Amino acid sequence: MGKHDGGFPGDLKITWDNLFKKHPHLILVLCGSVSAWISANILNNTGFVGRISRDIVLRELPLRDCIRFWGEKASRMSTRDIVDVLSVTGGVPKYLEEIDPSVSANENIKRLCFRPSGPLVHDFTQIFSDVFGESADSKREILRILGDGAKTSQAIAECMGTERGGHIARNLEELELSGFVARDSGLNPETGGRARQGRYRLADNYTRFFLRFIEPHLPEIEAGRFSFASLDSLPGWESTLGLQFENLVVNHAMELMPFLHLDGIPILYAAPYLKKRSGTGAGVQIDLLVQTRRAIFAVEIKRRREIGEEIEDEVAGKIARIHTRRDVSIRAALVFEGRLAPVIRGNAWFDAIIPIDLLLGRKDSV
Repeated sequence: MGKHDGGFPGDLKITWDNLFKKHPHLILVLCGSVSAWISANILNNTGFVGRISRDIVLRELPLRDCIRFWGEKASRMSTRDIVDVLSVTGGVPKYLEEIDPSVSANENIKRLCFRPSGPLVHDFTQIFSDVFGESADSKREILRILGDGAKTSQAIAECMGTERGGHIARNLEELELSGFVARDSGLNPETGGRARQGRYRLADNYTRFFLRFIEPHLPEIEAGRFSFASLDSLPGWESTLGLQFENLVVNHAMELMPFLHLDGIPILYAAPYLKKRSGTGAGVQIDLLVQTRRAIFAVEIKRRREIGEEIEDEVAGKIARIHTRRDVSIRAALVFEGRLAPVIRGNAWFDAIIPIDLLLGRKDSV
């Protein structure tokens, strides 16, 4: 920063110049969840140029590391139980520590999310208010809008009844820095050029789950009156858990690369892809599109008790609506949780079939 403007950044600079730098073995570590503030006041502040040795952003734990929280009992948990718990919590250590592997995912989610003293009943509200302060309400509105699906900044502004501008852009940037949303721009697979406009996706699975199932019933939950026989009796439960599972895999897309035979190959982009219908041209939506210089993988992500042969036709129809350049190959992959019809492996239509157990490191279960 050009001059001291008061407050913590200025005080830190003065203290460093006058005291800390005199100690050659001193290492100062600054950490916190307010990523946007750290970026603006420390990382991008001219007063600290040349003083920062390392900038570390802590992401969700890799999927294979998540189940290590539950020790030997993890091997006795069903894949569906593990997937459903992770689809709600993501790879956040604090939440993983709260899981009791001795009971089902159903019971864990009930205890954490739908009991008055559940750790995840109020965690979103507390974290969000602490991180964003006075701007929390407008950012929360953006997250609710994205809960219905990924959108461009223009579409978000329209939903909010405002103009797209600095306010929307700043809120989206801060939500992205804090890990609540992800911006999927990528490359246009048909031209190889950069996509004209990125789409913002609600990336944090716990946030999506809170906004979909906890927040609407918060008064009843707090009063201990929110009861139900089983989670799958809640309206939209299975479809929402399918979206949660899809988002979980997308968040860990780079862990897929060895199973797509792309380990060590430069990945240009890996994100969901949407091509809108235009004129007479059909639209297409791909759960995850992995792009390299010479190949494209259309990855279908499915959580379903029974996955039948019809999924081949579904994915084939999607691929037919992507017109790639002649020098680019297009391949199909399936990442799934559920019972796969034997004929699918026998047909060998998919170029890669990846049970979620592989990403979880449970090869003995495959």
